[in-house]
Amino acid sequence: MDFDSDGVRLNKYISDSGHCSRREADRLIESKRVKINGKLPELGSRVSAGDTVSIDDMEIFGSAPNKSDRIYLAYNKPIGITCTTERSVKGNIVDAIDHDERIFPIGRLDKPSDGLILLTNDGDIVNKILRAENAHDKEYLVTVNKSLDSSFASNMARGVPILGTKTKPCKVFIINKTTFKIVLNQGLNRQIRRMCEHFGYQVKSLTRLRIMNIQLGNLRPGQWRKLSKAELDELSQAVASSSSEGKQNTKRRRKPKPRTMGGYQGKERNFDPSKAGAKKAAKKQAGKSSGKKSHASNPRAAAKLGGKPRKPSRRK
Repeated sequence: MDFDSDGVRLNKYISDSGHCSRREADRLIESKRVKINGKLPELGSRVSAGDTVSIDDMEIFGSAPNKSDRIYLAYNKPIGITCTTERSVKGNIVDAIDHDERIFPIGRLDKPSDGLILLTNDGDIVNKILRAENAHDKEYLVTVNKSLDSSFASNMARGVPILGTKTKPCKVFIINKTTFKIVLNQGLNRQIRRMCEHFGYQVKSLTRLRIMNIQLGNLRPGQWRKLSKAELDELSQAVASSSSEGKQNTKRRRKPKPRTMGGYQGKERNFDPSKAGAKKAAKKQAGKSSGKKSHASNPRAAAKLGGKPRKPSRRK
């Protein structure tokens, strides 16, 4: 592993070692199962050349600089297998594959779904593929419980409101009256199922066919294979410019527009009619004290408001 002058972030060091993903590494650190040189570190700690890192008192080692010791697998996940590395979960993906090396899945695929999922011990490529801003394509074949209407594809492609947000635009291709293909570049929780439910459809089967340039191909359910050199080279090139760290949002937030009620546009963010009335009364009182005429003493203004002008009092 290459160390810069400030070292390497601890969670990256752990994920690059092939022990687990970076997110799981953070959980290990928080649960005080990780030590650097025999001492408990904090989240965000860095590892320098010559440091000793251990998990549950067992030393782990970083990856080779050229990643020659990394493993990359394509697996056709059957229905019923859970994408977790927790061995205590029945039907976990690690036991299902039963590989000699410690590997973990890149992302997730729902338990009732099947199809392509990638597994590796290269934590850096995991984060580059999964980061939402990196927008890498994933293709699915979906069958629903009833005939698709003529506007289904265009409605799905524009984006659907789910989970308090709107999904990103995507590509949808109708295969037959109940089956379609969809290409997404984001991965919200149960996204396709929720999108279909929004339009009144229930998903009967969902198969992932492709992740970026990696195709499911002829893999039968439960089978796995190593990625070819050509696939790995293309995959590496595709994520070369992707970030493995989260980007800081530097965009300025727009000031929210005032809410309206009954045609009145209040100056407060949350409109309160009682406050508006109080302001109006205060303004009226200020007008009186400054010698300004109110609508009641102004015949023209009173006429516009539909009232009768009050006779001006005679000065003695």
